[in-house]
Amino acid sequence: MTTPGSDPFYSGIPVFRGFSRLMDPALYSSLPDEWRIGLADIVESTRAIAQARYKAVNMAGAAVIAAVTNALDGREFPFVFGGDGASFAVSPDDLDRAREALAATASWVRDDLDLVMRIALVPVSAIRAQGLDVRVARFAPSANLSYAMFSGGGLGWAEAAMKRGEFEVEVAPSGTQPDLSGLSCRFEEMPATRGLILSVLVVPAANAEPTAFRKLIEDVIDLVERSPDAGRPVPPGGPPLRWPPAGMDYEARAARGGSLARRRILVLGRTLFVHVIMRFGIRVGGFVPKTYTRQVVENSDFRKYDDGLRMVLDCTLELERALTQRLEAAASQRIIRYGLHRQDAAMMTCFTPSAMRSDHVHFIDGARGGYASAATALKAMVA
Repeated sequence: MTTPGSDPFYSGIPVFRGFSRLMDPALYSSLPDEWRIGLADIVESTRAIAQARYKAVNMAGAAVIAAVTNALDGREFPFVFGGDGASFAVSPDDLDRAREALAATASWVRDDLDLVMRIALVPVSAIRAQGLDVRVARFAPSANLSYAMFSGGGLGWAEAAMKRGEFEVEVAPSGTQPDLSGLSCRFEEMPATRGLILSVLVVPAANAEPTAFRKLIEDVIDLVERSPDAGRPVPPGGPPLRWPPAGMDYEARAARGGSLARRRILVLGRTLFVHVIMRFGIRVGGFVPKTYTRQVVENSDFRKYDDGLRMVLDCTLELERALTQRLEAAASQRIIRYGLHRQDAAMMTCFTPSAMRSDHVHFIDGARGGYASAATALKAMVA
């Protein structure tokens, strides 16, 4: 799907279906040298998670994507949600607006979520100077939309450079508000139905043989897709929806205009209206609740690739053990590094610029630490 005004490079990349094709290098196109990689992550996200601030951490990561999308007038660009942060790529024409949105988001995260967000913009040319690349593919989980997948090792290097303080973007002054229209987290947590929610993070080991790494990722995907014991953590009928929603305060803080108290009242009224429509399946104009719910399920990004495989699975204990054994064996052969995190539920953060369109996106993470905790486990393995 191409949005009017989309960059011809990204919109020209063919969309593929079938997640098992993920590691086919023919699906990926190298970003132009003049593009920039935008990165954001929460400093000391492990501490925030230890304080049970899962929703705040996820809201911060999703806010980056919402702010940049709105700054670019809804045009498509490659991005990936990482749980406690996000990565994206923009063309030179979009760089200034993306920089402003990134700086404003970090300011909002500090002021309204009481978290510290580190942000950077890294030239693709600087990545290639390291002998690495940034290649992008477009995976369609449904007919509604496509997500970006990244390969080439460049995203991982850029993230490490950001954490070293390189290519830093200055945070906007306190009180700067990004446009976060469409960002919400109204759905309740989604309890595991098969046994547990497993957050999976798998990256190549240093100097890993590329063919062996590709084979391992394909084996893992095959193990999951062929098993009846694992699947999407979003229920077929959509996530639970209650009123008032658990994420009401975050949505009020993301809104613009007036005092926080006024915004809370407006969000309460708006979410009550939506709750009634969804609860009773009331059609309003062209909006059909049943259709929207089906799209929420189809558009959930519970698996992705950004120089490493990320998945949030609802799986049985038996499959979790099989995955762990396969990953342990590959790690002992120095093919991969990996992190797993087990929890009892998943959660969803939504970006819905328009409920009348089918391309609303729903970011999935584990509800008790998710990707950030899996990354901590991965770092412990390295240590």
